Amino acid sequence: MSRPRFSPLTSLFVIIVGCLTVGPVLMLVLGSFSRGIGAFGAFTVEKYIRVYTDPTLPKTLINTVAFTVGSSLFATALALVLAYLNVRTDIPLKGLFHLISITPMMIPHIVFATSWVLLLNPSNGILNLLLREVLGLKRSIFDIYSLGGMIMVEGLLDLPIAYLIIAPAMSSFDAALEEAAWVSGGSKFRALWRITFPILRPAILASLALVIVRSLAAFAVPSVIGMPGRVYVLTTYIYRLISLGFMPDYGRAAAVGVSVLFTSTVLVYVYRRLTARSERYVTISARGYKPAIIGLGRWRYPLSLLTSLLFLVLIVIPVLVLLYVSLIPYVMPPGAKAFSMMTLKHWNYVLRDPLSLRALRNSVFLALVGATLGILLSTFVSYIIVRVKTTGSALLESLAFFSFSFPGLVIGIGFMWFFVRTPLYATIWALLIGYIATYLPYGIRPLTSTFIQISEDLEEASRVAGGGFLYTFRRVVVPLAIPGIVSGWILMASMFLRELSLSAVLSRPGTEVLAVQILRFADDSLWGQVSALGIMMIALSTAMVTLATLIGKRVGKTRK
Repeated sequence: MSRPRFSPLTSLFVIIVGCLTVGPVLMLVLGSFSRGIGAFGAFTVEKYIRVYTDPTLPKTLINTVAFTVGSSLFATALALVLAYLNVRTDIPLKGLFHLISITPMMIPHIVFATSWVLLLNPSNGILNLLLREVLGLKRSIFDIYSLGGMIMVEGLLDLPIAYLIIAPAMSSFDAALEEAAWVSGGSKFRALWRITFPILRPAILASLALVIVRSLAAFAVPSVIGMPGRVYVLTTYIYRLISLGFMPDYGRAAAVGVSVLFTSTVLVYVYRRLTARSERYVTISARGYKPAIIGLGRWRYPLSLLTSLLFLVLIVIPVLVLLYVSLIPYVMPPGAKAFSMMTLKHWNYVLRDPLSLRALRNSVFLALVGATLGILLSTFVSYIIVRVKTTGSALLESLAFFSFSFPGLVIGIGFMWFFVRTPLYATIWALLIGYIATYLPYGIRPLTSTFIQISEDLEEASRVAGGGFLYTFRRVVVPLAIPGIVSGWILMASMFLRELSLSAVLSRPGTEVLAVQILRFADDSLWGQVSALGIMMIALSTAMVTLATLIGKRVGKTRK
């Protein structure tokens, strides 16, 4: 007897997840054809006409293409070099590569971007001031408020993602193919170009596609670095439509958002196709393989020094810059004068500012409560995806991962149209629902892997002994899935704590969060307050990552 295509439980979660992921997209489309916020009965194409006849749009599109492609090429090229050095060579200090891969979990993007503004802004950037003093220059050398500055910072932020895609592929590459080329008289460079890179092509293309998706959705770097330099991309173009003036134009913002969402969805589809067809490039079979380690010779320590410098750029320098600026009255180069003037006034301001304290409480609430509700939903959805092999479970999986292609700012506009006629509008619960819908795949992915590893025989034994579904799920399945549940919870909590783009649209007075408060301080050039809040965010994020690592190790030892 075949299973029904849609069981009652599967149908329930299809409806819930569909409302969370498809609902705001439909409202975004409806909003783009409406005259104003909530005016669903008056349909018009006026918004699309005004958007696509805007004389500033072509320049914005050119900036967007340059920013996304440039960031992707920079991040992927650097990740390719780092992965090759770590996996295939005898470079020392390989532990740094693991730290580089988890950097995004520790330093929120808006904080990282702000630290580079404090270093390289042309008026009072710390590095620029130092160089002007030392070299006697009248003008600053570097200007972070440029398209090049945006590409560099976004590329560094996306480097760990590119590395996590390319490094496993590099580890699984059978070095015997390269050795055969060397024996045949080919140089190491020729073998790298003609054999290694072609075999790694799926991983390289997947990295390029995924980083383009992330760059297209990026808001922290374009807002903190691009907007002061009047370098606008599509996300900041949308933000201006809804934040400037007395009458935000949500209809035009929705019209642009539909185009961005469509582009992002196509890129995610390309990414999934690339990863799904990777078996065509398999080089390791049942016969096994032996990875060859290439000696770097006299380049071993210079390259190790460059890797250490990258570690400083990604982790140490941003934290030190923020800590330093949070303790001085105004931005100035480090020196005896600066250290003699150190003060806690910025910390006192932040800790006594009602808006900052409310933003801190809201962020912690969303991280703790939101992640708990999100992982609860993820647990049931993941279980259905893995255990219930029906048309309904396949549809549920597609709906759940549909939100992976959501640019936060764009889907935030969709949620605004979704909530505008409900009591949830302009409340903390609107943010919570938006967070869960957007980051649902982050909870599902680790749980799906966990459920695949749990044998169905254990559940069958419980049912034979008289246990019902809920009893078996609670007493058998959940205890075995604790590592995946903990990992998913920490991942979702970390993402909720640092969320900016969705929050920039949905937050209202009373529902401010830390990332939005930092953005507001940055708009007013209150760099001391920005730095103090940034250090607080890094401390909270680091605590969550550390907690996840400790719990994961403890649970792992318990299960052995």
